Amino acid sequence: MSGKRIKKTNAMRLLTQAKIDYEVFTYRWKEDDLDARHVGAEINRPDDVIYKTLLAQGDKTGPLVAIIPSHLSIDLKKLAHASGNKKVDMLPLKDLEKTTGYIRGGCSPIGMKHQLPSYIDQRVNELDQVIVSAGQRGLQVGLVPQDLIDFIHADVADITMAHL
Repeated sequence: MSGKRIKKTNAMRLLTQAKIDYEVFTYRWKEDDLDARHVGAEINRPDDVIYKTLLAQGDKTGPLVAIIPSHLSIDLKKLAHASGNKKVDMLPLKDLEKTTGYIRGGCSPIGMKHQLPSYIDQRVNELDQVIVSAGQRGLQVGLVPQDLIDFIHADVADITMAHL
């Protein structure tokens, strides 16, 4: 990181208030390249530690959060099972900001408008650090996985598709 001072995001302020240690990562972003794998390349970290935040809609629960490794895809059937829903669909992009307070490419699992049921892929248990959006394009935070799980009250579950 350069010597340039970074303005704290709401997610970063919440972590600081909770006395949770985190590392800040900055990167260049482009409107046409907002995916989480781009982030890993920009901050020189492997795909399996960069987690993307996805929003889904359960038939029983309403909106819910899935946090998965950047290189994997969500398995909606597994997410439905883990969340107690019969069916889960992705939340329409047009509903993202009003549901979370965040925009595409800057959606953090930390500090959403409302506490939503959250599910993080079980692979997180294999990591020393997990990196998620800090709530703004160009900023990520890295923290101890258990700190993230505890802070957002996430359930750890198998919610990704198997590798082929």
